[in-house]
Amino acid sequence: MTAREKRFCEAYAATGDAVQAAQSVGYEQPEKVGLALLTRDEVNAEISRLYDKRLKNARQKAYAGYERIAFGSVNDAVRLLFEGDAFGTAAEGYDLFNVAEIKRPKEGALEIKFFDRLKALEKLEQYGQEAEKGPADFYQALVGGMQKLADKREESAP
Repeated sequence: MTAREKRFCEAYAATGDAVQAAQSVGYEQPEKVGLALLTRDEVNAEISRLYDKRLKNARQKAYAGYERIAFGSVNDAVRLLFEGDAFGTAAEGYDLFNVAEIKRPKEGALEIKFFDRLKALEKLEQYGQEAEKGPADFYQALVGGMQKLADKREESAP
């Protein structure tokens, strides 16, 4: 595969649009070339590899985000509560990742709603359980399914 074809695969994995991907890497007749590239096995294999990599990266980012919500500090948000009047400029540079919502009701007080730490911990636990599954569980399910098929065949045999 050429360097240009690899760049096409990267662009396609990012956009999901063959014409746009072909156009972005400089192919003439991107409508024709983009669709033609998608018919090649090595191009599809590279796109699949890139999709898998992007999915893995997204999962890692989600996991890191849940960790920040579950274990992160709320010190900056509390500091923001006490600075009240200087809210507009005070928020710059603060770590407000754990904050879901900030309101200033008519009374003038500042309300801060945080993301739910328990839900974040549940997601982290769920992620850990899914990571523990894997090839062994798949293999066991496959063997179990094959055994059930064999049992049914024996039952239906005269």
